[in-house]
Amino acid sequence: MVGGPLGRHAIVGRSRFWTPLRVVMLLALVVLSLGFLGKANCLQQYQTADGPQLDWRNDRQYVSLCYSDTVPLYDIEGIASGAVPYRDAWTEGSGADAKVRYMEYPVLTGFFQYANARIADAWLAAATVVPLPTALPVVVYFDITAIFLAMAWLVAVWAVRSLRRSRPWDAALVALSPLVIAHAFTNFDTLAVGCAAAGMLALARRRPLLAGVLLGVGGAFKFYPLLLLLPVLLVGLRRRDIATTARVIGAAVGSFVLINLPVAVAFTPGWWEFFRLNQSRPADPDSLYFVVSYFTGWAGFDGPLAAGQTPVVLNTVSLLLFVACCIGIAVLAWKAPRTPRLASLAFLVVASFLLVNKVWSPQYSLWLVPLAVLALPRWRLLLTWMLVDALVWVPRMYYYLTPANKGLPPDWFLGAVGVRDAMVVLLCVLIVRSVLRPSEDPLRGVDQSDQDPDWPASAPSAAVPAPEPPASLTTAGARAGGARV
Repeated sequence: MVGGPLGRHAIVGRSRFWTPLRVVMLLALVVLSLGFLGKANCLQQYQTADGPQLDWRNDRQYVSLCYSDTVPLYDIEGIASGAVPYRDAWTEGSGADAKVRYMEYPVLTGFFQYANARIADAWLAAATVVPLPTALPVVVYFDITAIFLAMAWLVAVWAVRSLRRSRPWDAALVALSPLVIAHAFTNFDTLAVGCAAAGMLALARRRPLLAGVLLGVGGAFKFYPLLLLLPVLLVGLRRRDIATTARVIGAAVGSFVLINLPVAVAFTPGWWEFFRLNQSRPADPDSLYFVVSYFTGWAGFDGPLAAGQTPVVLNTVSLLLFVACCIGIAVLAWKAPRTPRLASLAFLVVASFLLVNKVWSPQYSLWLVPLAVLALPRWRLLLTWMLVDALVWVPRMYYYLTPANKGLPPDWFLGAVGVRDAMVVLLCVLIVRSVLRPSEDPLRGVDQSDQDPDWPASAPSAAVPAPEPPASLTTAGARAGGARV
């Protein structure tokens, strides 16, 4: 894009401080700062007779496009008052509509919120003794949470940079993603993204047990890192690397169970809340099912649902569609002329899950960013997709504002969702083509070997040394072939 031949006095690769990694990390920090500033308008306060209050008057969270789940969950889930996740419940609604609710997130995400709330309490307590900047507890809580979320995204950027050491611009694409500005601090998903990316790096560096543990820990933050176990299985079987595959999957399942088991045994109803909620949720406006239903007038698979009624048919159809996608990806992995790259299959699995799922929360798109860059590192294409996906946030917020409050009608938001899904489908098609035609793979276009930068390289061939010919034959061969050589 800038390019051109190097000048006569150019010095390349000799900077002692501005290494490619540090440049990429600086870019990531700048973009994360923009993401924080995008949410900062929802942290404003105003004075009342009862003291300072959070200024969400006049639907500021939608008008300013600064909404974050972190802020309302601080009070709703009881962590502000010291409620222990999964143990302590609260009542939602009143009268006949009252429901007992628990923490609705996976185990590590729930305790992550609890830990940050207690750090905020300690900060505010210290501010009474030491001169520290203070604000409302929820604002301090958000700031502390944002620091850890930013660090998790930096881990993802570092992992992509380490996986593509000869292509630092790929990591720059992760760092500069518009989706980071929109959604790094919308929810808690960067924690899972960091674990997943670090797990892929550990696998590439021949540390399968660590890779499995990181994927299991990531699954305890958000479910999606566990989806990467299917690509690991498919690539491992195709390469006949059973030992590596078994270690990764075993460590991932083991770590996930070890994290969840104590909570599941001690606080079973609270632990089950995450699964119960996901079963009972209807199709969200972010899903293709809702888009089709709105534009066609279709009543959905289950028809009209009562409040709290579980969409049994929709759940079944969504699951069967995902299983069908996984079967198709498995056939693709087995029939491909060369073993597909792990990143390619990982993107296809996660994208399929999002496309056929009944929920696609806006921050879920962050899951795809490192995988897309690793699988299909084409700047113009990926930046176009990420920009389109990030801009869906605008009609989404004004959809929730509703036309009665000068918002937008549903057509704008649901049309944008359709365009976003079409872009993701296009990426899937191009990745499938690169699997079937390795010459079109950006990472295999020149080197047509079967090596995968995301899978540990084969052991050196020295394990089965070739027998050396007798000295007499070597000497005779040298005499006979000397002239030809």
